[in-house]
Formats: sequence, structure tokens, C-alpha cells
Amino acid sequence: NKRGAILFTGASASVKGYAQSASFAMGKFALRGLAQSLARELSPQGIHVAHFVIDGGIRSAARTEPDDKPDSMLDPDAIAQSYWNVLQQPRSAWSWELELRPWVEKF
Repeated sequence: NKRGAILFTGASASVKGYAQSASFAMGKFALRGLAQSLARELSPQGIHVAHFVIDGGIRSAARTEPDDKPDSMLDPDAIAQSYWNVLQQPRSAWSWELELRPWVEKF
């Protein structure tokens, strides 16, 4: 149909490897490379390919943030909104990669 989107979810390991996590880093680096290759291949056909780097803990009922650090974890609704925003981008200004992190994460 010459339109659509493929969105990939990566992690901070997509762009930097950590000690004792080589196998995870290999997989996430590979996913990022796949997304980049597909973006170059499919963008001319009208397919928006984007890679999201989720760099931080994600808040949940089982995983809450400390009282002294509000908003120190990624809010799932805010993540979803970011994916939606990328889907709504005009073709003349597509993002290939978006990094999401709370204010406490170092980068």
C-alpha cells in the first residue's frame, strides 16, 4: 500500500554495552541495525521505520518509584504517547530513532 510503519523497541543496550550483559547488548545492537537497514530500504516505499531506545525503568504496580524521586521511572502512558507521536509524523520529517529516559537516567 506504500504506507505504514514498523516500530522497534530497543533499550539503552542498543547504543552502549554494559559489563556482564554481552548477549543482551548483541541482540539490542542487532535490532537497532535491522531497524536502520529497514528504514533505508523501506522509507522510499512509504514505510516509516523507527527504533525506540527505552533507557530506564518502567513504572508499574509492582515497580513504583521512591517518594523522594517522583517521575524517576518511565510512565507507560507517556511511552505510548511517544510511539503515537512518531506514528503521526508527516513523511517530510520522519524520525528514525527516539530515546526516552526519565530525568534521573545518565546518558
